[in-house]
Amino acid sequence: MVLKGAAIFAADLMRELTVPFALEFVGASSYRNNMRSSGEVALGNTDAIGIAGRDVLVVEDILDTGLTSTALLDRLRRRGPASLALCALLDKRNGRAAGLPVAYAGFTIPDEFVVGYGMDYAERYRNLRGVYLLRFEPAEP
Repeated sequence: MVLKGAAIFAADLMRELTVPFALEFVGASSYRNNMRSSGEVALGNTDAIGIAGRDVLVVEDILDTGLTSTALLDRLRRRGPASLALCALLDKRNGRAAGLPVAYAGFTIPDEFVVGYGMDYAERYRNLRGVYLLRFEPAEP
C-alpha cells in the first residue's frame, strides 16, 4: 500500500479480500504541499520488502501524472515478483502518462484536485468521509 493517501481505501479493500495476503507500506510522493506534481518522486525504502516470487498488488489512492506509480513499479519490478499489478481508487486518465499498466481502477475522474477519504492537500482533509473537489476562492482585494 502506498502511504499515506491510500490508507483508507486499502483498509476497505482488505476487508473485502477472501484470499490470504501480507501487507507492506511504502511512502511515496511527488506533490509535496502543492496541487500539481513537482515532477520529482520521493520513494520510501523498499529494500526490506520481500516480494521475490510473490504476486504483488500495489494499492494507490489516485493516478494523476503516473510519475509516482511508474517509479514505484519500476523499483518493485527489480525485486523479482512473480506478478506486479496496480490498483487505484481514482484515475485521472487525461492527465497520466500513457502506458502505465492499471489493472484495477475504481473511478475515472476529471483533471481536478480532490481531497478526503485519505487524500490530502498539505496534510489536511484526509479525514473527510467522502471525496471532494478542492477549490480556492480568489482573495478579496
